[in-house]
Amino acid sequence: MERWVVHVDMDAFYAAIEQRDQPDLQGKPVIVGGLSNRGVVATASYEARKFGVRSAMPMSEARRRCPQGVFLSGNHARYHEVSRQIMAILADFSPLVEPLSLDEAFLDVSGMELIYPDLEDLGRQVKGRIKQEVGLIASVGIAANKFLAKLASDLRKPDGLLLIPPEQAAAVLAPMPVSRIWGVGAATQQELRRLGVETVGQLAAADLSLLVKRLGNAAYTLQALATGQDERPVVPERPPQSIGKELTFSTDLFVEDEIQAELLSLAEKVGWRLRSLGYSGRTVTIKVRYASFRTITRSRTLAEAINFDDVIYQTAQQLFAQSNHPEGIRLLGITVSHLQPGDQLGLFDDGAKRRALYQKVDELKARFGEDIITKAKLIR
Repeated sequence: MERWVVHVDMDAFYAAIEQRDQPDLQGKPVIVGGLSNRGVVATASYEARKFGVRSAMPMSEARRRCPQGVFLSGNHARYHEVSRQIMAILADFSPLVEPLSLDEAFLDVSGMELIYPDLEDLGRQVKGRIKQEVGLIASVGIAANKFLAKLASDLRKPDGLLLIPPEQAAAVLAPMPVSRIWGVGAATQQELRRLGVETVGQLAAADLSLLVKRLGNAAYTLQALATGQDERPVVPERPPQSIGKELTFSTDLFVEDEIQAELLSLAEKVGWRLRSLGYSGRTVTIKVRYASFRTITRSRTLAEAINFDDVIYQTAQQLFAQSNHPEGIRLLGITVSHLQPGDQLGLFDDGAKRRALYQKVDELKARFGEDIITKAKLIR
């Protein structure tokens, strides 16, 4: 049976949703991310990309490059809801859908030739459904495996559709820089350059024993990808391993009350996300990054799974108190892991009352946005 994989990637997802929901933003450079100078860009519209703004760029650099941009912190509850709509559409085309993030997924359509005799037409159908029902534009790549399908969707962005037949894979790959290969970062690229390997074609033809000597066992995977081989299966959606939130501050935190307020705010956001996704978790981890960039993590595993904001906060507060903090704090984060489906149970006599209270709070957040209601201590 011939194998076929489809990769669907939404174009400038967060920014596109903002432009869809606010028509006055259409055609403008929209940049979504952390708005402080220490924040980073999550998504930039294609209008902003013309100025050199890219995802993961420091927000301060984005402001310098595109001072006329529209800068937004975004609405992640809405982004999650739109993502669920898109994944439901993709599930209509194949039972094997593997989400990679909110805005991209793989579909395995192997053995479905009678349903989809023309794979490019399948790509057009996927794009059309998303455009019609969600009002957003997707790029689609189709190939014999995950690596090539993801590459194909990226090559024709935005609003792209590309099928790479197996017999054409080597010719498509050969002239590309080795940075196009998954797993080739700056350090690996430097090692390959020392060997005179700068293109995917050169990597495919390189002496494997020499590559192993320089790169270790990773060389086997990298050369296989360079020749268009990728045996990884499309794995239907797996439950998340953890749910967390971290925040980089515009100025370092020194005052205890401010630090505790930020921990409470993070706990509130993590609790909301756990409950909105239908999970609770047993392990709470805090992350602290200091002004010197030294970073520590501390974890505690509880007897029962939790998803109430106040319990997450109390645990995080105790973890924070276990360490000395001799310098200003640049970043704080809270993550809950060891997840399981369902609500927090059994930890308190008033558990049912608390659950009812959180249900009302969550209904308000789902209807009006995450910031519609918060703890009194967090009102500035």
